[in-house]
Amino acid sequence: MKVSSAEFVTSGTRPAHYPPPELPEVAFAGRSNVGKSSLINVLVNRKGLVRTSSTPGRTQLINFFRVNERLMLVDLPGYGFAKVPLAVKKEWGPMVETYLSTRPNLSCVVLIVDIRREPTEEDQLMLQWLRAYNVAVLVVVTKCDKVSKNERAKQAAIITRTLGLARDEMAFFSALSKEGRDEVWARIEALLAAGQEEAEESGE
Repeated sequence: MKVSSAEFVTSGTRPAHYPPPELPEVAFAGRSNVGKSSLINVLVNRKGLVRTSSTPGRTQLINFFRVNERLMLVDLPGYGFAKVPLAVKKEWGPMVETYLSTRPNLSCVVLIVDIRREPTEEDQLMLQWLRAYNVAVLVVVTKCDKVSKNERAKQAAIITRTLGLARDEMAFFSALSKEGRDEVWARIEALLAAGQEEAEESGE
């Protein structure tokens, strides 16, 4: 996808804060510090659109970004070992679950995992939950520049086995080299097209 415009729209914690559900939305989910912000910034060719931080858990709201006036990218709070107050952590689960289960224009979710880490129980539960709700999912494996080709193949096998994926359900990505940018966009556009076709067939 050629990105001609990308802008921050709003942040929120509950449906009343969300923008009107007029555009298809692609949500990005994953553990804290998995490279979610960097992935979105590379996809839209905007270095600082989404704030990146070396401190896990900095994103504590659901953030909406409009792309080309026809698509919304949604940055969900990271889960995992973020150094944030327990009270805030407890709010994250219901906040994200409410968005994922009730947002009518949610077209797909990009689930992000780190090539150097084995998927956690939280990653597995998120994927199972999305499948149970029949939400289209693309798994993007980030930080691929951090490992050798042999290590990548070994880790890819672990990830596919742990998450119960086929190899073609994953896309590999590096924010440093921009590897995988075009493939991720192509996969997202294919999922959007499939969702639109399904909606038209069901008369929605």
